This record gives sequence, C-alpha cells and structure tokens, in this order.
Amino acid sequence: MRLTERLPRETGRDYALRTIRDNIIHLELAPGSMVSENELAAEMGLSRTPVREALIELSKAKIVEIYPQKGSAVSLIDVSLVEESRFMRKVLECAVVELDCEMITPEGLRRLQENVRLQKFYLENYFSETLMELDNQFHKTLFEIAEKPQVYTLMDNIAIHFDRVRNLALSSVKNGKIVQDHEDITNAIAARDTAKARALTEEHLNRYKIDVGELRAQYPDYFK
Repeated sequence: MRLTERLPRETGRDYALRTIRDNIIHLELAPGSMVSENELAAEMGLSRTPVREALIELSKAKIVEIYPQKGSAVSLIDVSLVEESRFMRKVLECAVVELDCEMITPEGLRRLQENVRLQKFYLENYFSETLMELDNQFHKTLFEIAEKPQVYTLMDNIAIHFDRVRNLALSSVKNGKIVQDHEDITNAIAARDTAKARALTEEHLNRYKIDVGELRAQYPDYFK
C-alpha cells in the first residue's frame, strides 16, 4: 500500500480516509479486493477506530462495501457512477475554463504551461504515477485561476469513481491525446477564446467514455 506522511494537524480519521482513498484511486487496493481494518490500521500506525470511520465514509460514496461480520471490500467499477462523476466534472470544468479566459494572469498561464511541459516529459519517459499527479494538478490549477478552489475540493471528494478510471487509463492506454488536450486548453485560455476552451474541455472529458470500453476488455474482473 502507498503511504504518505501524516499532515500537520491531520486527524487519524482524515489520514486514514486520504490514504485509503489514494490507494483505491491508484489501484493498490484493487476493485473487488477485501480490506482488513486490522491490516490497514497496522500499516498506517493507527487504531482500528479511525480506519473503520474512514471506510464508513467511503461506503457513503459507494466506493467501499461493508459486509457485517465479514469485512469490507473495494467496490467494483460501476460505469454508471463513473458517468455521473464525469458529468459533474464536465459541467463544472466547462464553466471554470470560461472564467479562466476572463481571469487568466501571466502567473496563472505560466503555471499551466509549466505543468504541460512536465506532462510531456513524463509522457515521453512514461511515469504513469507522476502523469496522474500532474493531470490532477492541471485541473486543480484551472479552478484556482478561476478563484474556485473550494469547488474543486468538493468535486474532488465525490469524483473518486471517475478518478479511478482516469488512473487506469493513464496506466494502460498511455493516451498522448490527454496531454495534448491540456496544451490545447492552455493555448485557448491564453488566447481568451472562451468557446474554444469550453469545447476542448468537453472533448477532453468525453475521452473517458471511450476509454471505459477498452479498459473493460482489458480488466473484466474490475468492472461491475
């Protein structure tokens, strides 16, 4: 399991929630796999209580299934929930890039361009984990430029179904079009071309509708 350092003032529950969520997204905890409260607690250096609370919270988002007297399991990928998450992201991000075209600053543009340069480097050398982190940072930066960071946080908390498929796509499809999309969106924002930025963002998020079919064929055991 991937472990990161506990953040300052982060509660045990929040640390457990962040860690388990991260491992589900990165498929360290694979779809359909059983998870043990005792084992998770031991790995994270926590008691069972914060781990149990984290699993209950994740079960509300339907990413974990809790079976009384039996334990918990990571939910299989539900395409309908992936589509709901993707729909939410499309609605919010299309609105955000329109704001970005109005609010872009030299510093904001520099951040987007630097992120894209790094994506190209890691795509060429292919580090899927780093690409995923840069992908997340790119989208987060779009919300920060639009001065909507809390909207991103709220969206991110319930987009785990979509993010898990995004990670699977970046790990197996190796789709260079994703990075190209980011560059094209950045250029449209730099040109303050609202219509183009919105159209490119919608096309970018629609790519995952295509990926799901390919991924289901490659990983049939991961899907509901």
